[in-house]
Amino acid sequence: MDAGRAALDPGRVRGMMALLRGLLLALTLAMLPVSAAMVSLAPTPAEAQQPPAAPDYDRWDTIAQRATSAIENQRASTSAFEDLRDQLAEWRSVFANAQGLNSNAIATLEAQLKALGPAPADGEATEAPEIASQRKALRDQLAELRAPVKQAELAYSKADEMIKSVDRIIRDRMSEELLERGPSPLNPAHWMAGVNAVANTFNKVRSEIADGAGSVSQRGDLMSKLPLALLLAALGLVLLVRGRFWAELLVRIVRPKSATSGRWIVGFLISLGEVIFPFVGLLMIIKAFDVGGLVSSQNSDLLKVLQTTVLIFLVTRWTAMRSFPRQDEDRLPLALEPEDRRAGRFYGGSLGVVMAAIHLIHNVANINGWTIEARVVVVFPVMLLAAFVLIRLARLLDRHTHATTEPEEDESDEPGTNGYRKQLVRLLSKLLVLVAVVAPTLAAIGYYKAAINLLTPSILSLILMAVLMILQGVIRELYTLAAREREGAGEDLVPMLAGFVMVLLSLPLFALIWGARVADLSELWVNFRRGITVGDLTLSPTIFLTLAIVFAIGFLVTRVIQGTLKNSLLPKTRIDTGGRDAIVSGVGYIGIFLAALIAVTSAGIDLSSLAIVAGALSVGIGFGLQNIVSNFVSGIILLIERPISQGDWIEVNGQHGTVREISVRSTRIETFDRSDLIIPNADLVSGTVTNYTKGSTVGRLVIKVGVAYGTDTRWVEGILREIARAHPMVLMNPEPSIIFSGIGTESFDFQVRLILRDINFVMNVTSDINHEIAERFAKEGIEMPYQQRDIWLRNPETLTGATRGGRRADEKDGGQDDAPPVYPPQRMDDADGDGGAGDADR
Repeated sequence: MDAGRAALDPGRVRGMMALLRGLLLALTLAMLPVSAAMVSLAPTPAEAQQPPAAPDYDRWDTIAQRATSAIENQRASTSAFEDLRDQLAEWRSVFANAQGLNSNAIATLEAQLKALGPAPADGEATEAPEIASQRKALRDQLAELRAPVKQAELAYSKADEMIKSVDRIIRDRMSEELLERGPSPLNPAHWMAGVNAVANTFNKVRSEIADGAGSVSQRGDLMSKLPLALLLAALGLVLLVRGRFWAELLVRIVRPKSATSGRWIVGFLISLGEVIFPFVGLLMIIKAFDVGGLVSSQNSDLLKVLQTTVLIFLVTRWTAMRSFPRQDEDRLPLALEPEDRRAGRFYGGSLGVVMAAIHLIHNVANINGWTIEARVVVVFPVMLLAAFVLIRLARLLDRHTHATTEPEEDESDEPGTNGYRKQLVRLLSKLLVLVAVVAPTLAAIGYYKAAINLLTPSILSLILMAVLMILQGVIRELYTLAAREREGAGEDLVPMLAGFVMVLLSLPLFALIWGARVADLSELWVNFRRGITVGDLTLSPTIFLTLAIVFAIGFLVTRVIQGTLKNSLLPKTRIDTGGRDAIVSGVGYIGIFLAALIAVTSAGIDLSSLAIVAGALSVGIGFGLQNIVSNFVSGIILLIERPISQGDWIEVNGQHGTVREISVRSTRIETFDRSDLIIPNADLVSGTVTNYTKGSTVGRLVIKVGVAYGTDTRWVEGILREIARAHPMVLMNPEPSIIFSGIGTESFDFQVRLILRDINFVMNVTSDINHEIAERFAKEGIEMPYQQRDIWLRNPETLTGATRGGRRADEKDGGQDDAPPVYPPQRMDDADGDGGAGDADR
């Protein structure tokens, strides 16, 4: 056991791993056809160290020459190129940092040169010798300070191009490997290779365990620690077999049907025990073998592979349990019936078995050195099982789309949010079926690597999408809990945005699953941080972040100042409401403009480099956005000139309403029927606008009244004057005036002209005075005029059936009727034609 402990010492393990790496590198170099070129790739002791903080260009030139030779020959292994790329990436970061050397001193010298101004051109007056010598000295200092920066930029470009060349070589090799055709698993000549490989591996493991147990010293040590080993094995076996059921039982107890968000989250955390308990049990069983001394070096590697294999199965099964839950009828990730969810749990667990088997076979084959024929024969049945499981899961996804389809929804219509999601699920189900058919077919015809690189990433992507769906539900429940169980909180914008961000963060994982290298992702991150260069302007994430933060701070400060002016300072002045609103809006425009200007300056963006782009934009604004610019300028004019203000009653294009808001592009008017009328600001500036309350709310009201012929006009005038003077909203200075406006065709016409204290109450006053006039006229016996009409009949004899010249009118020409048909006579006031039968009811 002392030897075993020594073998497991961390320091010794690290030393052994370093030795193995050295041996592998030496073997790789020895197998290369051109040994000189490959020896040049092996780093010397000085080169094996990390690159210095400051660039050592002599050392860099040596490494660059060797890297150039290796890239041109392309005879190194893929792992050697990966190591070379890592080394070049480290040097590139050193050169990137070196590009910022002397930045402060360079900025100071450039500012001094700018202060001196440009040198005089030919033909202009010469400048003073002191200024000329000072300018020359500053330029010399600037060139001296810029020299190491330029050198770092050149070295950075060279390292960057070398990295791109190495990446291109590695990608080409990976593509060639995928298209390489190998043995077919359907060939019976290869079947024995697979059987023999499995049998030999099993016998090797069994013999190593038997040898360890048969050793006398090992047997004595095993007997001394047998109780501890048995206890660990027993506890581990119980956790491995029953741990999942205990976790499920706790979940049912904590989370009953229609549970709150808090209980749901607690139940979700407990459900993680379905993975943790069995995995801890497996670790305890492995520890029991280790305590008993039954683990050799090769079996130790197999046990590590077994740990990962079991973990893959447990995680996949847990994902299936959460995607197709037994309960949570109101929180189902997929709209499926209980029978379908039960099938989903079974096929999800089967998918975990498939992934665990593929991982186990791959690693066991690497440890024991299986041939490609043996690997293909052993993996092919697992691929067939995976294809069957994927087809069954695709059918379940298809049932989900049919279960969520509403009867009234027309598939031909443009899909909304739900329709878009259903289309994505349908597409996913079709892709799963396609993978299930294509992958085994490729393996059957000999393209094993292409098949395994299609099947495994597809299954891992499906599992990752299921995990994202589960985490989206967790985020929704957490937000609902934070919102105090408010109904519909889970469908708010915040959890949707959080889920979207989570999907974005998972994109690198999808890229790694589908064969992207970590180096590829790091290269994307380097390019992202480097930014985009437009002329002399570089736009990087740091610049965008600085721009966003400074502008957000300026925007918040502007809003605070506006709130202070609107609620605290301006109400204490004598400025009217419209003026206060104009001041607040003007402060907002100025504040936002200053915030944008300060943000651009703080981010270090030189706007002079965008002069050409700005000129092009100005032309586009002049032609394509002239209406928007016109409305914007008109809005500023309205705020400064103030022909209308908030709260004014205006009339525009025959529409009456109250001004509620004057914004950048338009003005919102609330009509008297409480509807909003949006009018462009340019129409208010260039058009005709009637403002009834500009400067004062006093206004005139004219009410027209008619009386019947024969009425005493002086009497009517006196009654109307009394009514007008009696209303409280009517001013007595000037007094109301009663005008006998004319003698009409049907009545004597009068006008009651009033000056109101507040023209906004014109409709109320009109109604009150009309009520009073009707009441007084009825009381005094004054008749209202009725509309008079003369009726002329073209053939009145047809109403009585009279004859012309002793004959009926229709017998004059042989019984031919010249007049319209005769109808029974009716009363002239019987408009509905029922002979007056219904008049009593009315």
